[in-house]
Amino acid sequence: MAYVAVKGGMAAILAAERLVKSGLAPEGVSPLEIEQILTQQRPLVDQVMGEGGLYAPELAALAVRQAEGDPMEAAFLLRAYRSTLSRIGYTLPADPMCMDVRRRISPAFKDVPGGQVLGRTRDYTQHLLDFSLLHTPGGDAAGSDVEPANAAAIAEPPAFPRVSTWLRETGVLPPVDPEAAAEEPFDITRDALAHPFPRSARLQALARGETGAMVAFAYTTMRDGWSHDIPAELRVGDVPFHIVHPLTGNNVRAGSVTMTEVEMVVEPSGSTHGEAGSLSLAYGLVFGQNERKAIAMSILDGALSQESDRLAVNDPEFVLYHIDGIESQGFVEHLKLPHHVTFQASLDRLRYLQQLYATQPEDSDAHDR
Repeated sequence: MAYVAVKGGMAAILAAERLVKSGLAPEGVSPLEIEQILTQQRPLVDQVMGEGGLYAPELAALAVRQAEGDPMEAAFLLRAYRSTLSRIGYTLPADPMCMDVRRRISPAFKDVPGGQVLGRTRDYTQHLLDFSLLHTPGGDAAGSDVEPANAAAIAEPPAFPRVSTWLRETGVLPPVDPEAAAEEPFDITRDALAHPFPRSARLQALARGETGAMVAFAYTTMRDGWSHDIPAELRVGDVPFHIVHPLTGNNVRAGSVTMTEVEMVVEPSGSTHGEAGSLSLAYGLVFGQNERKAIAMSILDGALSQESDRLAVNDPEFVLYHIDGIESQGFVEHLKLPHHVTFQASLDRLRYLQQLYATQPEDSDAHDR
């Protein structure tokens, strides 16, 4: 039986939309408030902001609620909204050294200058289901970030020296290239990515890449023992940003953005890393507290800096064109849309070939033709 298109598609589409809306607030179930999502789904909100490329916690929480917790769909909604916003100005370059640090660790050193600040993390908790939460309507009352005795100490976060600065002073890391630091950054929201990619474009693409894809790609560099880079430092905190006042011309603080920053020490591999006998530094910086993605970003930054074709992740085109969750989602999920015409054409061609070969005599010359 031939495949035929179903009629009455608009009525079905409208009915599907009504089912989606009814599922957002089922009868007898209180809908999630935006504040609840902000406070109880914090990692999800941070992930959506990073992949959506827009730092707007309330809008990200709204997208999470509208997408019923689907992070990729929520990031799609946020990035689509971002594309409607007018650009009214630019901030001055933000300095992560001014971060109000809430968490700071150095896996590379035990006794790091400034000390380790574990902060809010699940790194040391048991990865087991806590069934008591099933019977605790208000959540875990013991889950606050700090004990009251530490509140005063956390009120004024101390300044922490960079581990990378000490490594440069000791000659283990090469000095910062002033020319590279002064380059005008590429803007991937204004200009399409095109090979060869400047590092600023690469870091931007990685910063809003899909977390799962980036972690998977980063894992490929470690799985066969090709590399095992070590974070010199990981920080989580609020980074202030400034703008030039349009009337006075003075630099004024316009707000702050919660970020996760990772400086990854890349060990030399042959002659692929800078000067012989020295280490190099890879970088990761993402919105919110998304340490998994920030670490993956720094690993990929290091892998893409290598002049090698040993691994797939050494190819910038392969990595940067495949980590964008919004683009990959569109290509994969478009397969759910009607393909009646193309599929019918494939069937017609297949039937024609079957009929053609069925009528040919059983000899080699016919098959060659």
